[in-house]
Amino acid sequence: MTIEITHTRREGTLITGSARGDGSAEILKLREYGRTLRQGFRWSRNLDCWYLPHSRDHAAYTPNLELLAQRLRDAGLDATLTVDNADRRSFAEAEQDREERAADRADRFGGYADNAARNSTAAWKSAHAISERFEFGQPILVGHHSEGRARRDRERMDTSMRKSISEGDRAQHWADRQKAAANYERFRKDPGRTLRRLDKLRADLRAVEKWQRGESAKGYSRNPDDPELTIRHEELTEEIELWEQVIKDAEAKGLKVWTKADFKRGDFALHRGTWYEVLRVNPKSLTIPHIFNGTGKTIVRATDDGYDGWTSTAPYDDVAGRKSADEMQPAAPAQAA
Repeated sequence: MTIEITHTRREGTLITGSARGDGSAEILKLREYGRTLRQGFRWSRNLDCWYLPHSRDHAAYTPNLELLAQRLRDAGLDATLTVDNADRRSFAEAEQDREERAADRADRFGGYADNAARNSTAAWKSAHAISERFEFGQPILVGHHSEGRARRDRERMDTSMRKSISEGDRAQHWADRQKAAANYERFRKDPGRTLRRLDKLRADLRAVEKWQRGESAKGYSRNPDDPELTIRHEELTEEIELWEQVIKDAEAKGLKVWTKADFKRGDFALHRGTWYEVLRVNPKSLTIPHIFNGTGKTIVRATDDGYDGWTSTAPYDDVAGRKSADEMQPAAPAQAA
């Protein structure tokens, strides 16, 4: 039977046609594949084949797969390799799939946590029921006919308590994972994180466009006719459009996206719960007095400089409010009647 190695961005790298005991598993498990050259293939019961983790939605590192195919042939196996990097799903499809899988994980982990919690409670009740026989401090009577049973009860009680503790730890572990999975979408669409992601994606897109024009970017050049650049341009454009829509939706719900145009020197910016006077307005951030000046304070002015002129920067995606210098002036004392 022929072992088929296939890769598409849509499905990732898959291995079909292998059989138990044919020697392929030892080769596939080597942690020498993938984009990092440190990954091994894994067997999937759902797919009923071997797959390379984290290969989906990425271009294949073809030399690595050619090496795998050659290793299989050297082991006496017939192997073929097919790579189609152009076959992909849209970023919106991929993101929707990730959200659905996170929801499935949340349900599954929640079930694991509930089962472990029930087992913990049952084990504790079992230990407690046994302990009632010793509630008045009855010692083990050495040589008495009850000695064997008493020792077995003590052992059972100890085992049950250890199981109760262990299952309680498992319940907490799965509850934490359930919480993380349930918060996946909120984490991904956090406005501050999304704005930072957009900055990086736009920089990546500018680099791709330079390479397509035959220019250097990120310190090196690429072949303008490389089809991978076209695919990458499409991917980045789709991803940017999706995250821009996330920000637009957040703005419709009241989110304020702060920019350079919103501030001038002397204004105050709310940064991580403290109001800092703006020392300088930059394209990507505000220069403010060093954040150490804000320890225990709600307002930090330019004159509150306890660190010899040290300053900090507050990225616009980490700014939560603005007030003018006049708004930050203390209220005048009331005149006596």
